[in-house]
Amino acid sequence: MAKFTVKVSTGKAFGAGTWDKVSISIVGTLGESPPLPLDHFGKEFTAGAEEDFEVTLPQDVGPVLLLRLHLAPPALSRPLCLAAAGDAWFCRWVQLTPPGGAPLRFPCYQWLEAPSSLALREGAARVSRADQHPALWQQRQEELQARPQAYGWKTYLPGWPHCLNEVTVKDLDLNLKYPAAKNAAFYLNIGSVVAELKIKGLLDRKGLWRSLREMRRIFNFHRTPAIEYVFDHWQEDAFFASQFLNGLNPVLIRRCRHLPKNFPVTDAMVAPVLGPGSSLQAELERGSLFLVDHGILSSIRTNVVNGRPQFSAAPLTLLHQRPGRGPLVPLAIQLSQTPGPNSPIFLPSDNKWDWLLAKTWVRNAEFSVHEALTHLLQGHLLPEVFTLAMLRQLPHCHPLFKLLIPHTRYTLHINTLARELLIAPGQVVDRSTGLGIGGFSELIQRNMEQLSYATLCLPEDIRARGVEDLPGYYYRDDGMQIWGAMERFVSEIVGIYYPSDAAVQDDQELQAWVREVFTKGFLSQESSGVPSSLETRGALVQYVTMVIFTCSARHSSISAGQFDSCAWMPNLPPTMQLPPPTSKGQATPEGFLATLPPVNATCDVVVALRVLSKEPGVRRPLGTYPDEHFTEDAPRRSIAAFQSRLAQISRDIRERNRGLALPYAYLDPPLIENSVSI
Repeated sequence: MAKFTVKVSTGKAFGAGTWDKVSISIVGTLGESPPLPLDHFGKEFTAGAEEDFEVTLPQDVGPVLLLRLHLAPPALSRPLCLAAAGDAWFCRWVQLTPPGGAPLRFPCYQWLEAPSSLALREGAARVSRADQHPALWQQRQEELQARPQAYGWKTYLPGWPHCLNEVTVKDLDLNLKYPAAKNAAFYLNIGSVVAELKIKGLLDRKGLWRSLREMRRIFNFHRTPAIEYVFDHWQEDAFFASQFLNGLNPVLIRRCRHLPKNFPVTDAMVAPVLGPGSSLQAELERGSLFLVDHGILSSIRTNVVNGRPQFSAAPLTLLHQRPGRGPLVPLAIQLSQTPGPNSPIFLPSDNKWDWLLAKTWVRNAEFSVHEALTHLLQGHLLPEVFTLAMLRQLPHCHPLFKLLIPHTRYTLHINTLARELLIAPGQVVDRSTGLGIGGFSELIQRNMEQLSYATLCLPEDIRARGVEDLPGYYYRDDGMQIWGAMERFVSEIVGIYYPSDAAVQDDQELQAWVREVFTKGFLSQESSGVPSSLETRGALVQYVTMVIFTCSARHSSISAGQFDSCAWMPNLPPTMQLPPPTSKGQATPEGFLATLPPVNATCDVVVALRVLSKEPGVRRPLGTYPDEHFTEDAPRRSIAAFQSRLAQISRDIRERNRGLALPYAYLDPPLIENSVSI
């Protein structure tokens, strides 16, 4: 009979401990032990505890292959309140020390509810070809067979990426949900903002804003330096242009080498900005002109808010980069894709209110494209696809599961909440935005037909848009630094577990994950360029880097600044109540106010964006991995090196930001969440 030492670590979160009875079975090359109780005849497994036990095996099971962890309710000892409410337990890890042998660590990092059993593998990551013993192979297959039944797909709306069918997950698996404290913070954040606007009498007021001054009342107690900067500079051309680089939607601007035929800007129109001695052709050849095209909004379905039809535009915006490192400025704006007498080209030399109204229509287009496509589709729906496919196709012991799981934390939960609280009929998008659910759905369907793999791979996207050397583009600068650090980290991990391209090709679990992402996320559209299989280590490195970047840094860059951009609503109006102007000289201060969203819609959207900009509860910054899924030295060294590179990137960003009037911090690594969790 052999005695083993067992150490068990319970999570620190509220409610992580348990009164249930815990036992383990040890599976070795010669067989499996019966369940061995872990019991000190008192209260074990309290939150944050690491406890030692001794167990005696009645027979020799040989070298250890895996553990089975069993959780069962006690017959009488559980308090009645817990017996009624359920008693989940969060196990971090189990460590087993054989007689005279080295400790073996079995990562868990999962919630368990009695009665249940869970097989735990020793922490070394393994691709399927490394599982030679029949018991390990069987456990792997059993896990993979159970996953698709536990995590099912559904179609939320036609033409959208598929998403989690939460009916297949009992009450949304505790391993996917916010813990109690984080959930409470989420709803408290909503409640505090709603209460403030209720007290001010704004949330239910359906009429127009009386003045721009009145709008400042929205959030007197939630201002940030960025919000104050927006309020002070929102009418300035240079700030308007800078938001295409470092604002909420920094992914559309591209270099313009040839003016679109449907945007007939002339030299005479732009001469006041370009100055003497230059021309449109000269600036095009110099590469100093840039275009933002919101053409995807053409003829989009619009919404009805407070019983009134709303309006949308599909503008073209031409911008000029002044010589040297001068500011980027707008040259011309056309509010439709069809030029003509009813679609004038607005210019900085126009009447103040004509020009301001034209820029505000562009900002409304930015709201629609950002919230429907950059944020919802690319920032939430695609990460959900990566996450769900991973849960279905990669076992816990797979190196890519271990690498990716920190970057999928709470993604399924926040997206389920979004389908309940934001994009469901009668919720915020439906009742308070200019496009509503119908317009959002049309936009997503259109974008799915043109979305490309290159768009999601930052270096390729920057090259495709021709903005490699555009000055002051901090989204690009910081994003490329982070992409490079991620790519190196992923390359090291791939190099540990995949010695050759053939090893990538032969990993059927990896290929199944990639294939499911292609079919369920990108709807099998080969024109997207998204791979349906991976043939080389280089392709695998790029793909996994794209997934991690999309789920962390990219989401932060397009999400964290939502409240900063929209708290002063004229900078990012969610809807417009009058149609776009069809002539010049008609705009007035009164007409400008009448075009902006009503009071209740303004407040409704600002509340939502306030909540979506604030991570509730404890953060897990990029590169922070408190759940130690990797136990081998090599990947742990790579993690440490990745963290060191991120720390240097953060120091560089903060040094640069000290010299900026409006610091750009959305890609500062300590402020980036590891996953899409809000």
